[in-house]
Amino acid sequence: MAAAAQKFNFKVETTEFDFGGERYKRTGETLPDSAVADLRRFDAILLGAIGHPDVAPGILEKGILLKARFELDQYINLRPVRLYPGVQTPLKDKGPDEIDYVVVRENTGDIYTGTGGFSMKGTPQEVAVQSAVYTRFQVDRCLKYAFEYARQHGKKIRGKGRENTLGLVGKTNVLTYVYNLWERAFHEMGKSHYPEIRRDYYHVDACCMWMVKNPEWFDVLVTGNMFGDIITDLGAITQGGMGIAAGGNINPEGVSMFEPIGGSAPKYTGQGVINPLAAICAMAMMLEILGEQQAADAVEEAVKYHTAHSLKSMAAGRMGYSTSQVGDLVAQHVADH
Repeated sequence: MAAAAQKFNFKVETTEFDFGGERYKRTGETLPDSAVADLRRFDAILLGAIGHPDVAPGILEKGILLKARFELDQYINLRPVRLYPGVQTPLKDKGPDEIDYVVVRENTGDIYTGTGGFSMKGTPQEVAVQSAVYTRFQVDRCLKYAFEYARQHGKKIRGKGRENTLGLVGKTNVLTYVYNLWERAFHEMGKSHYPEIRRDYYHVDACCMWMVKNPEWFDVLVTGNMFGDIITDLGAITQGGMGIAAGGNINPEGVSMFEPIGGSAPKYTGQGVINPLAAICAMAMMLEILGEQQAADAVEEAVKYHTAHSLKSMAAGRMGYSTSQVGDLVAQHVADH
């Protein structure tokens, strides 16, 4: 970020917060309400990976990541699925030309709202209910963002001659209430405001198969929170794994938060072997959202160059370089080109 700022003549002021596993162990705090108020003052947030071996699963994820998303109304999770040159994919005969699409995931509704509870907990008759909840308002604003994104960034699918395409991922044959709402809103908005954008629909299970078999079919996908959580992890492994996958939690009218999408890897703490490219790519997404498009493009080009020419692998300890050396390679490339 410092190299990009110097190269493209903008200034960056940073403030660091220590919210995470170590702070939670010391104080019992995750993300206090006062911190949320502080975060609203910034233009953007760059988040480190969340997770700690001494903290029960869910505490940090819900208390920091989900709380920030909900409190800051970051209602879009933006996930490019993009295979860079030189990066291995488990998909046979697929390369950067085929694996290049974006998932727009609704980020504040669905199962994740916590609507539900237990009855007769701890008994043989225990009942657990967790409901997927969506309002038309939530669905419409997510779809609007997805259509606008497709209009601005969509591509003609190579060799198909098809127009820019937005695909809705749902499960209308089973989730006949929630995804009926999504499907009706999708077609109403597309017909009335985005007639130039082709609309496709995919059941989520079929989408998972096609993400493996024919990822080149996709341009921009839009889906709900839970399905988006699942398919973006599938997308991540097709683009080379968690070491390269970045995402943004977007509030188009407020402050957005960018992160490597994998969790932390405590067994590698202090060893200098973790792949930093996911965090670097998250920072590039941040620069783009902040309007520094040239800088964002330069960072991405630097990453592409070094995945193609320098790194032996995306895996921790197998890159051929240390964490800081990889960061230095990318920063130097941004400075020199």
